[in-house]
Amino acid sequence: MDRAQKEQVVEELGQIFESSGVVVVARYEGMTVAEMQALRAQMREAGGAVRVAKNRLAKIALEGKPAASIADYLTGMTVLAFSEDPVAAAKVADAYAKTNDKFVILGGAMGENALDPAGVKSVAQMPSREELIASIVACIGAPASNIAGAIGAPASNIAGILSTLEEREAA
Repeated sequence: MDRAQKEQVVEELGQIFESSGVVVVARYEGMTVAEMQALRAQMREAGGAVRVAKNRLAKIALEGKPAASIADYLTGMTVLAFSEDPVAAAKVADAYAKTNDKFVILGGAMGENALDPAGVKSVAQMPSREELIASIVACIGAPASNIAGAIGAPASNIAGILSTLEEREAA
């Protein structure tokens, strides 16, 4: 890898560290190519990506970035999992770590906040952006349906009372 390629990798990594909602650092020593491809596919489905980069270049790219706190985790065979959604990469990495003992989460960063392995697990348990949007929409829609039910309820109550009075008169 010549100097120009290294500079390009550092620039790409810098953009990843700046634009990602969450970055997870994990050790992948002993994983097969098929296992790594499975991880990449799962991450792609969730809207994230996986990147293997030289630790030295990643540390250079981290200088001055919000995620600079993860530089300490970059030793040995490490892989970076990242996504714009602040939860997606952590969810996929946590789920994958449960099924593959060769994939060990070392930590990560969410913006300027450093995450240890327990922090990554906590982020993974948070609802995703889509789940939050759905719950907000449900909360907004609930009062409208309650109002519609309340407006329609008196008419049905009156109809019930009238039918009961008719039955009494007939008897």
